[in-house]
Amino acid sequence: MNAPDLNLLITLDVLLSEGSVARAATRLGLSPSAMSRALARLRETTGDPLLVRAGRGLVPTPRALELRDRVSYLVQEAEAVLRPAEVLDPGQLRRTFTLRNTDGFVETFAAALLARIAEEAPDVRLRFVQKADKDSTLLREGRVDLETGVVDDSTDPTLHSRILFRDQWIGVVREGHPLSSGKVSAKRFASGQHILVSRRGRSSGPVDEALLAFGLTRDIVTSFGGFSAALTLVRESDLIATVPERHTSKLRTGLFSFALPLRMPDISVSMLWHPRMDADPAHRWLRNCVREVCA
Repeated sequence: MNAPDLNLLITLDVLLSEGSVARAATRLGLSPSAMSRALARLRETTGDPLLVRAGRGLVPTPRALELRDRVSYLVQEAEAVLRPAEVLDPGQLRRTFTLRNTDGFVETFAAALLARIAEEAPDVRLRFVQKADKDSTLLREGRVDLETGVVDDSTDPTLHSRILFRDQWIGVVREGHPLSSGKVSAKRFASGQHILVSRRGRSSGPVDEALLAFGLTRDIVTSFGGFSAALTLVRESDLIATVPERHTSKLRTGLFSFALPLRMPDISVSMLWHPRMDADPAHRWLRNCVREVCA
């Protein structure tokens, strides 16, 4: 079955509106002969004369009268679909966005982001879900609108991303811990007992690689998949956690933080989204809100 020529809908709409081949031709920028050929195609396609001569003019057939309003509606809807999106008014937006983040990001930025959203778009809701891994399936399937994290070689290259902020690693212990006083050397740091934070369940991380430059290793006594749980344990023990400074600022209240005596690479935290959402005005507005809150 051949697909119908949908351009004929526009031609039919103009012909039924003008009731004249000549005027329809002028309106569409066609020659009268080209418009006559288009009318012939419409007659063949619909199986109806559509416009018949009456004196010096043309009058619509009953079938044409039946189609006139329907065709006009279809053409208007098609034009609306193809028209560039209108400027978004956040105040009129009613939508729920799902964001996938680590616990540290939610603890640090969620309150400010919710306040910003409530101020500009009171009918918008944010739903936060835990980011336990770097699998991008939820973004591809549309079950998550936006997520935050570190872009690396394992990140889906088809996703769009933008850096939100840069962070650095620091050490954290309870107040009164031996490392909370005096200079923290690489040897003192390595001699303590440590918590490893790894969502992928690894047995070592960047800290261990940096310690190797000093010929040192550390004793990792336990591991967690998130910073919040690790810092909770730090409060109740003599264990040492290594966490991103800005990412965990509110989680570390009442704890002692110190600069690492190691050369560690900075962390670039980005937001990621699927390409199909890139041009969506509401999604673009959400990305701008997240970017400004994190700036």
